[in-house]
Amino acid sequence: MSEKFHKTSVGGQALIEGVMMRGPKGMATAVRKPDGEILTEYHDIVSFGEKHKFFKLPLIRGIVGFIESMIMGYRCLMYSAEVSGMEEIEDAEMSKFEKWLDDKLGDKLMSVIMGIATVLGFALAAFIFLFLPNIIFKGFNSLSHGSLEPFRGVFEGTLKIIIFIVYMAVISQTKDIKRVFKYHGAEHKSICCYEKGMDLTVENVKKCTRFHPRCGTSFMIVMLILSILLVTLLSLCTPKELKDNPIIWTFIKLPLIPIIMALGYEFIRYAGRHDNIMVKILSAPGLWMQRITTKEPEDDIIECGIEALKAVITENPEDDEIK
Repeated sequence: MSEKFHKTSVGGQALIEGVMMRGPKGMATAVRKPDGEILTEYHDIVSFGEKHKFFKLPLIRGIVGFIESMIMGYRCLMYSAEVSGMEEIEDAEMSKFEKWLDDKLGDKLMSVIMGIATVLGFALAAFIFLFLPNIIFKGFNSLSHGSLEPFRGVFEGTLKIIIFIVYMAVISQTKDIKRVFKYHGAEHKSICCYEKGMDLTVENVKKCTRFHPRCGTSFMIVMLILSILLVTLLSLCTPKELKDNPIIWTFIKLPLIPIIMALGYEFIRYAGRHDNIMVKILSAPGLWMQRITTKEPEDDIIECGIEALKAVITENPEDDEIK
């Protein structure tokens, strides 16, 4: 492979004992089985953007891409849990009642559980990132006799970032999540190695950085920063009596979510294609956050990243470049 540096459209996701990579032509997963073998599978995928040109329009593609990533990411996680033997461990630890439910309902039970978990997850996220910051702001604003009102967006946005950082820092200390974060590091380091034009070997990948501007963590930080700006603007044109009602203010902010996602995606896409000073400054918070969400991987973990990446890149690196 030549030493020419090129930007690619390859991205990925850490799985349970594995890595998923998505390239311009399809998707591949590489998961370590209980016997130590790496199971690598390639999957042809057709995105909404390829089916309908409307979904490839700027801003629209960000919202569609986020939804696609959520669906695909969940399916890959479930797949990796099965291949890695995680489901067998969970089955062995099931109570008698749980086994009875599983025997009676089977796959339907899992669908119901995941449906409930998804709804509860979104409800919890809305409470933590939309409702709770408003409640806390009201308390501080009341203590300051309303002097904080012009800074509502900055206060709420900063609080969201603090909550996100603390949450990620806490869960990163658990054994299972720490291992997933090592696979996240392997994903980034493998892509970095490929983008630098180096041969995909364990030794070469180990030399590369685990921090990458085109990452889901950076996307989350960018969205949180954008929310500060947009919520501030929205706050300036919203009557105070509406903002003082936490429920109403939460619903007023909901339409901003797809706008923030769309703008955040466009920035991450731009950052993946450019390496100028503006990108470096705006990408810095997300790259710093990756110190928490990625860990340095061992050789066997790096091997999964390499196998998944090899399965999605083409013979000609130029075919993988971002257009």
